[in-house]
Amino acid sequence: MTALFPGSATAAGATTLYASPTGSGSTCSQAAPCSLTGAQAAVRALNPAGSGASVTVDLLDGTYRPSTSWKFTAADSGSPGRPVVWQAAPGAHPVISGASQVTGWTEVAGSGVWSAPVPAGSASRQLYVNGQEAPIAQASPGALGFAGGWSGSATGYSISGDAAATAWFAGLTPAQVAGVEFDYPAGNGAWTESRCRVASYGGGVLTMAQPCWTDVTARAGFSQGSGGLPSMNPSTMPALLQDAKALLHPGQWFLDQAGSTLYYQPLPGQQLSGTDVELPHLETLLQGAGTLAAPLHDLTFSGLQFSYATWNDPSSPAGFSDVQSNLRITGAHNQGMCTFANPAGSCPWGALTQPLANVDFTATTNLSLTGNRFAELGGAGLGVRYGARNTLVQGNEFTDTASTGLLLGCTADPNPTNPNPATDPDTAAVIKQSCTPDASAVSGDIIGTNEILTGTTVADNTVHHTGTDYSSAPGITLLFAQGTTITHNTLYDLPYDAITAGVSQGHTDQASTPENVVNINQNNSIGNNVFHDYMSVRSDGGAVYAEGHQAQYYDASGNPTTYDRADPVQTLAHGLQVTGNVAYNGHNANFTYYDDAGSEWINWQGNAGIGIPSIASTGGCSQTGHIWTTGSYFSLATVNKAACAAAVDLHAGGNTTIPATPGPGDLPSALLSGAGPRAPYARSDGGRTRYVSPVSGGNQVLIAGDGFGTATQVYAGGTPLAAGSVQLLGSGFLVATVPAGTTAGQLWVAGRVDDSDPSIGYQGFATSGNRGVGDLGDDVHYATADGSTASYAFTGATLQVYGELNTDQGTLGITVDGGTQQSVNTVPTDGRRHSNVPVFTVTGLSAGPHTVTVSKLSGQYATLDGFGTAATAPPALRTNDTDPSISYSGFAGTGNRGLGDYGDDVHYASADGSTASYTFSGSFVLVYGELNTDQGNIGVAIDGGPQQTVSTLSADGVRHSDTPVFSAAGLAGGSHTIVITKLSGQYSTLDGFGTP
Repeated sequence: MTALFPGSATAAGATTLYASPTGSGSTCSQAAPCSLTGAQAAVRALNPAGSGASVTVDLLDGTYRPSTSWKFTAADSGSPGRPVVWQAAPGAHPVISGASQVTGWTEVAGSGVWSAPVPAGSASRQLYVNGQEAPIAQASPGALGFAGGWSGSATGYSISGDAAATAWFAGLTPAQVAGVEFDYPAGNGAWTESRCRVASYGGGVLTMAQPCWTDVTARAGFSQGSGGLPSMNPSTMPALLQDAKALLHPGQWFLDQAGSTLYYQPLPGQQLSGTDVELPHLETLLQGAGTLAAPLHDLTFSGLQFSYATWNDPSSPAGFSDVQSNLRITGAHNQGMCTFANPAGSCPWGALTQPLANVDFTATTNLSLTGNRFAELGGAGLGVRYGARNTLVQGNEFTDTASTGLLLGCTADPNPTNPNPATDPDTAAVIKQSCTPDASAVSGDIIGTNEILTGTTVADNTVHHTGTDYSSAPGITLLFAQGTTITHNTLYDLPYDAITAGVSQGHTDQASTPENVVNINQNNSIGNNVFHDYMSVRSDGGAVYAEGHQAQYYDASGNPTTYDRADPVQTLAHGLQVTGNVAYNGHNANFTYYDDAGSEWINWQGNAGIGIPSIASTGGCSQTGHIWTTGSYFSLATVNKAACAAAVDLHAGGNTTIPATPGPGDLPSALLSGAGPRAPYARSDGGRTRYVSPVSGGNQVLIAGDGFGTATQVYAGGTPLAAGSVQLLGSGFLVATVPAGTTAGQLWVAGRVDDSDPSIGYQGFATSGNRGVGDLGDDVHYATADGSTASYAFTGATLQVYGELNTDQGTLGITVDGGTQQSVNTVPTDGRRHSNVPVFTVTGLSAGPHTVTVSKLSGQYATLDGFGTAATAPPALRTNDTDPSISYSGFAGTGNRGLGDYGDDVHYASADGSTASYTFSGSFVLVYGELNTDQGNIGVAIDGGPQQTVSTLSADGVRHSDTPVFSAAGLAGGSHTIVITKLSGQYSTLDGFGTP
């Protein structure tokens, strides 16, 4: 075969092209890669859809910064069985970024605020500093000294009685006033968080932006309601004022759009030189859009990261008039109320405005997204809608999205065949306008069943920390669809529902009016997922929330029929199947599994609900009925609660009541092991403990969390449990047998990576096996030459370096994320060999990825037996720095610093040689202090052994108070004494100790 592109790889009809962030030209080889658009043009030239060729584009490492949205159409398609694959090159971690990196910082006249120029026309609701979203300039009315008592009206507020408020607004220019945004948590119901901008100020009157103010404070009513869409009292005070330069506080930012200038006030000690500041300029990062007649098809994206995009529409006069699950009113106050409002609103019922998805696909067939990361995004992470068929979303991570993680479907297409045009029309024009990025591009589409979202599989994904800006966001939102399978995912750390299946769509249906609003939903399932730590911000929700119609109707022969002739067995088989899920830590949940307004044809079967929701394990308000709860395990025995109005029918049977804190014998192992992501997509990043049961009479505990794997190590205090003591039940659960006398509070987990793992990079190290001295895997890596290194990239808050203490060892140098090297002595104080022990431990790292480098500095050998990582620090009993059991020489105490110190006090020394001594019992010790630019090195010695040098300079230039600066594990049982000595720096700060 002759390559169409010189230097591109070809084999047996397959072509591999290459792209890089600095690529150019049209060669697209590994040596001469193209840009993204150049590689896309090369793929189109190969015409894989017509030729049947297999084409792969490998994205080399680095950050890609497209100037406009990266768009795919039908011309970018592959062929059945041979999709065009856009993937990370082996070992690469390409990032598709919608941001510009901000540089050129200068301080503004010694104010502590820094500014930098940004491109003209810049607009963003997000800013990312060192990979994390920074809060926009903001303050509460109380912090500004406002008295409150504002009087609301149809147009805004009278604030004349609040002298501080009138003075503050009078000090702003009209343009500055018009940029201020008010935040209203729970303003339109406990499940909402609305936001509106100020339009103007004058004469003690704030005029609010329209239509947002009316949509928030004066929503239209509607008839036959089974659920409410409440208006906010117009006199409600905002919880926060945002987006004014005058509001800047440390760690916050403000964008002067007119002046093309970004302002940022660093945190104490933070240096902007070397700090990565990313200002998004794109809203849509990746758009794949076909038509119903000519879909974009047979396309795969794998191993990519999509980050740093924004979503600016909430800054418009429409604001964020929150209704539910981040769906909002942006037009008239009767939007989406159709003929149920008087006068009638827009149709169909529930046609609310949905969030922008930063990665968005419409009219696709055979689309796959596998192993990608959707992170640090200003809208929803991923959207799939408008006739998309056979979509696979598998093994991805969705995190730190301002809105929902994954958005499936569209609010405007409950009935694309338009069966009820008189009372609830669902027109083709409305669908094209609302459900596609460009209605003109699909103007020729004939809308019918071909527009139904069909055959979507969402499997083995990790969804966490969504709704960072808009707290009513679920982890996953499912609107109108058929044949959707949401299975084996884990969803956690969520402000609202884990999964929503139906938003507002059932608010006019109930037992007395079951068919006011119908839709095309059927054959959707939510199974074998793990939900934990959901409903952490908003209230009135659950692990799975459903409302409205969830099935089409079938008679006893399996043929379509009408509601009044529906056979329960046949129809339920086509309903929403929610089976085999495990939910725990639902903080403000009303129901664990929530069937709300107008819900019908739902099968809650074989699920678990651990802990006590506020009302019942299953149930809701004004369900229509035809709901079954069977074969499940709940801490709260109450199920099928009809909290508002009686349902047509609710069925329950075979359910088991379990304790509020169940142990290993209270839940079937098959249920726990069958829930959550499967190999190879199950993440094992050291593990995070979220639930530990009381220790049973058989000394067993059930531990729940995420990231568990075969390398997960369970600790009781600082002592690792023997390998045979732990039974892994999938990535989210394990059962451990613990020593007698162990309490649940002493248990924590970490992940072990053996020294032979290919993810560890070595220089100068060799391997040795079969030593028979207790090494993990009976092997180690060792080095004899000083300067030899081992590097490992990991994710977690705690790191342990495993090696050997012996008389032939020496000193190791250890750096984390390129920070100051710390010296670690691996010569034992007792003169004996100790194999497979932690020789270095660091805790309190920030969430996210890190890299550790171990260097041989001295001794005959340096021995490495792998690494241990954990998402949390080991549980420890704290001894504050003021405790009289600590002996000081040269240290003084200081309090009320207001920096987050433990007990709001620390001891500090300015003279080198000052010491602090502490005697403790146990197998580990943590030294708490401060990382900051005015700190230096401390020396740490245990039991009179060699002093280890520890740097307490902060690598990121930011002050970190009350943080572990040193830890040692694997100590022998009994009493130990630790001595801390100030070696260098302006200050040495001690905030106490942590021990088992």
